[in-house]
Amino acid sequence: MSRGTIPKPIASTSSFIDDRTGAGNFLRRNMRKIFPDHWSFLLGEIALYSFIILLLTGTFLTFFFRPAMGEVPYTGSYAPLRGVMMSEAYASALHISFDVRGGLLMRQMHHWAALLFVAGMMVHMLRVFFTGAYRKPRELNWLIGVVLLTLALFEGLTGYSLLDDLLSGAGLRITAGVALALPVVGTWITFLLFGGEYPGEDVVSRFYSIHILLIPGILLALIAAHLMLMWVQKHTQMPGPGRTNTNVVGAPMYPSFMAKSGAYFMFTFGVIALLGTFAQINPIWLFGPYTPSDISAGSQPDFYMGFLDGALRLMPGWEINVLGRTLPMSVLVPALVPMAIIMTGLALYPFAERWVTGDHSEHHVADRPRNNPHRTAIGISAVTFYGILWLAASNDLIAAFFHIPMNSMIYIGRVLIFVGPAVAYFAAYRICLGLQRRDAAVIGHGVESGVIKRLPSGEYIEVHVPATEDLAAHMRGKRPVPMLDGTGNGDGAPPNGDHGLIGRLHAKMSRAYGGEKVPLDGDGDDHGHDGHAAIDAGVEDDTAPPPGPVTTGTRPSARAGKDDTAPRP
Repeated sequence: MSRGTIPKPIASTSSFIDDRTGAGNFLRRNMRKIFPDHWSFLLGEIALYSFIILLLTGTFLTFFFRPAMGEVPYTGSYAPLRGVMMSEAYASALHISFDVRGGLLMRQMHHWAALLFVAGMMVHMLRVFFTGAYRKPRELNWLIGVVLLTLALFEGLTGYSLLDDLLSGAGLRITAGVALALPVVGTWITFLLFGGEYPGEDVVSRFYSIHILLIPGILLALIAAHLMLMWVQKHTQMPGPGRTNTNVVGAPMYPSFMAKSGAYFMFTFGVIALLGTFAQINPIWLFGPYTPSDISAGSQPDFYMGFLDGALRLMPGWEINVLGRTLPMSVLVPALVPMAIIMTGLALYPFAERWVTGDHSEHHVADRPRNNPHRTAIGISAVTFYGILWLAASNDLIAAFFHIPMNSMIYIGRVLIFVGPAVAYFAAYRICLGLQRRDAAVIGHGVESGVIKRLPSGEYIEVHVPATEDLAAHMRGKRPVPMLDGTGNGDGAPPNGDHGLIGRLHAKMSRAYGGEKVPLDGDGDDHGHDGHAAIDAGVEDDTAPPPGPVTTGTRPSARAGKDDTAPRP
């Protein structure tokens, strides 16, 4: 099928719509929109499909859940709790789990979909960050993504707090403590959420309204805006044959991408259904109803809130008394600083990178992470910071399982939270440079063929053959990281005649961050002769089998094409 051919289903449907709404041309144009074909672009769809499943399962659960904290005796099917006084919210959750047909499956699917929603957003944002897909003109979409992730964390917090079991009640107690620690407004926020002193009588009903109305409405609006901007700006694409900043190479929306997305949605739904069926999560009947006087050992929050719990565990006791007021820094710092570092850093990074590099051009071809080693090292450092806090949230379980003193776990965590990101930065940076040298070696000498040759001198070497066309094009898509004008000439002069302290610092940061670290046209080696030169010089051994044919990258199939309507830089 040629690019100009419109499939019959699209033509007939667009004609029907055009006759009635005048939108036929819009439909024809967008149904033939080209989408790049790379597995990493499907990561964001995991979050999108999980959100759809969240809406479907959540709608089912609202039919049976009672968001009230009035005390009632349990009279349901679960015998161990029969006759126990509990809140209406907890009793209705038990009713859904044991007395509503399919209720437990819906509860567990809802919980697994929530975890997958947040995890999908995190992995998607990491892909966007490491490939530089947040650069102009996509900064606004990146900011929308940061807000979406932040709202998803609060949506999860309000969601698992509704059940009023012992585990969620412990999490609510921490939430109330953090709110009370806020200067000036802490007491007002606590009374607004809880309806009085903790635990209050209104927190479940108010969290319920936030959970099913306020945050989902904002999420829906932001997701729609996110997809609309992506549709207008078009996807970035990985470097490869024929891929430039002025086109999009891939498959059309109909039928290729539509069929792929439909199958991927069903696969995501199937995985969540299997998890809900066979992997038990949040068995609230084992925890019992929440009472402020009870607590359980080994309680863990959902993974996406674990880093805040870990920060609370690592923070030493610290209070500041000013004018008769006490600031509990041991609560404020772990509750606000890690979130501020991660979310503020994500939001500001595109603009900080543009300032450092002076790069104001549009980018529609993504970077390979190795080709911007400082960006990749910063990202790995942030992931390490998050991961250490996440592990610290389980330091009691780790200490018990491995028989390590709890105090030792706390002190180890306090050291690692500073040393770990620095070590991760250095290691990631060196690995990126090593991978760049490997790419240069592949371009300069080819790839190993598995054929061993003996040279006239008696030396044995492995025959290298040229890289395939698609692999070579993928590697040659590398571009030097931009630098400020005038900083790459080696004279150290600040750009634009700015000789102040900020100008000199700006120039040094640009030289350190940007530039070509490992030239692709080099041999990728830091030493002398390694045996490849003999092959390049044409030394032949008639006894050695000839290398296999060089396969080249395949062109897009007939149904694939290039979208030349992509915005030009």
